[in-house]
Amino acid sequence: MQNEKNPGVTVSHDRPTAGPTEPAPRVRAHDRRPLLCVAAMTIVFSSLVSCVSLFGLGPTEEELLAVNYTPEGIGDWAVSTPEAQGLDPLDVARLYYDAAQLETIYGLLVARNGQLVAEGYWHGSDSSQKHNLTSVTKSYMGALVGKAIEQGYIESIDQCMVDYFPEFMPMHDPRKEEITIRHLLQMRAGYPWEESSPELFSKLWLEGFHVSDVVDIPLIRDPGTDHDYSNLSSHILGLIVARATDMDLRDYGQQNLFSLIDSEVGEWPITWDYYRPGYGLIDFSARDAAKFGQLYLDDGLYAGNQVLPAAWVADSLKTYSEDAWDYRIGGNVKEIGYGYQWWLLRSGSHHYNMAWGHGGQVIMVVPDLEMVVVLTANPFFGQSDDESWRNEKANINLVADFIAGLPNE
Repeated sequence: MQNEKNPGVTVSHDRPTAGPTEPAPRVRAHDRRPLLCVAAMTIVFSSLVSCVSLFGLGPTEEELLAVNYTPEGIGDWAVSTPEAQGLDPLDVARLYYDAAQLETIYGLLVARNGQLVAEGYWHGSDSSQKHNLTSVTKSYMGALVGKAIEQGYIESIDQCMVDYFPEFMPMHDPRKEEITIRHLLQMRAGYPWEESSPELFSKLWLEGFHVSDVVDIPLIRDPGTDHDYSNLSSHILGLIVARATDMDLRDYGQQNLFSLIDSEVGEWPITWDYYRPGYGLIDFSARDAAKFGQLYLDDGLYAGNQVLPAAWVADSLKTYSEDAWDYRIGGNVKEIGYGYQWWLLRSGSHHYNMAWGHGGQVIMVVPDLEMVVVLTANPFFGQSDDESWRNEKANINLVADFIAGLPNE
């Protein structure tokens, strides 16, 4: 999710929440004219719809029919149409109409049944551009851990973190010797959220991550007891994969995962202590991000090849922590949980998984609809404040509202 930052950054620790909603109108028990009321309400509703269209508060059907979301036929995705894949084209048109009103969106893709049915770009972006996906990196990081286990570089998910940091043994806090790779994946290792205090924010974002933070950052709870969103935990996973494989993390990912799904990683900078950040800053195009989502939708299969073990994908998308996010995002973002570096949530009747990055980058994997939705946006690099959070929520709500409105299969 959020906060891959640079020195000199200020941060707001108070996440704004939406205000109270208007109470829904109630039918009074003493009203003896129900049919008249229904008729009157129907007239009022029709008038409101007309006014909405007349005064530009919502798109007319003519405006929706004019929206162009046709995917580019450039060969790396099979393309289709919403109608052919069982979607109402007006629903898709409304999604893209609303997307065009947002301030920070770069790209929006919808794939259904393994075919790209809608694609659009704004604010100078296009299908070839790679963008900083911020904390969506964490979901890629979870996949790389699974790949390293499959290839035998890492013994198991229950291997202890300290096996890869012998230089710090024995640990000053013996509880850290109990932290496993499973704890790190689930963000249940006991490390704190870096925005929980100015001191931690300064330590991890102004001074920078260092390998020694494995020791230096104190635990706030015993390992395995509860969830705390932790960039450090994801960074440690990156350190473990790099040390286990004895490879640069970017090179390992490109050779053993990204190339296998016809994707090419862009920038993934080397930061402090000469390691790449496992918590963020990876660059991919929106199309390549959609391929990663499709990989998880298809249980680790891509073009007939088992790229990731199906069991790993299934375990990654399970809920290990409920109520994992405390701040309100929108009315259709509910039941937010956490798996292995993936979020889980519900919009309407649809339960699905989300890779989530600062600024509102998302890869949404919706199993019951056989759908993947990708949104890329301004990453607000180095900015964590009310403006970035407002735009992040707007981007997430755009997709969540679209998913919530889709009928059950």
